[in-house]
Amino acid sequence: MKRLSPILIFLILFLGLSSCGTHQGQKGGLLSWFTHKPKPPEARLQQLVERARRHFEKGYYELAEKDFQEIRDRYPDSPYALWAELKLADCKFFAGRYLEAVVLYQEFEKLHPTNEAVPYVIFQIGTCYYRMMLSPDRDQTYTRKAIEAYRRLIDNYPDSPYVYEAKRRIARARERLAEHEWYVARFYFRTGRYRAAYYRLLYLLDNFPDTRTASRVRALAREYYQKALEETRALAEGKLKDYWGNPYP
Repeated sequence: MKRLSPILIFLILFLGLSSCGTHQGQKGGLLSWFTHKPKPPEARLQQLVERARRHFEKGYYELAEKDFQEIRDRYPDSPYALWAELKLADCKFFAGRYLEAVVLYQEFEKLHPTNEAVPYVIFQIGTCYYRMMLSPDRDQTYTRKAIEAYRRLIDNYPDSPYVYEAKRRIARARERLAEHEWYVARFYFRTGRYRAAYYRLLYLLDNFPDTRTASRVRALAREYYQKALEETRALAEGKLKDYWGNPYP
């Protein structure tokens, strides 16, 4: 009697097991593992959207970012793709990665300039810079950029619900700039550079007259002017000396 080969034995067992537990109208057995139908694209997309929303609402911004990126990249023709593109920027924003958020917000505005979300996008750009503003004794580049973005929002979308808050933040940012100018003016005054201090004070009063800082320091303008005048006379008479004690040329 011929012996059955191992391969033939395996096939007989495999086919026999695959039929086990299978009844008419029901699925089962080993072969059912390989015949499982994947979910339709619409169902997968909906699951992904719900998961992204859940992660975002719970503050899991890195996980949400991955979900939104998958929605955008795998379903570019879906109505959710544009939404995911904007939410990617929001993930960066709420995670505190403001410069990265600015890049994505700007890209969204560039690609979709007529989209109804553009006023929100411009407001968010301003808010990114607003949250990065530094103290009065440091560089004020972000402060100026925040004002620029908020003003662009007000000029282009005056009826936007974000305009009210944008105006409030512009006022605060302008106060920060005024404080910065006053800090610099005082530094020049303390170091004996009276003309530079006076010019800086004049710049503050001319450009930020409506700020609290301007109201507080306006009375010092005369004192700063007198000191600047004395420095000018000393310079003209050759009495003014530099840091090493040598007269200015």
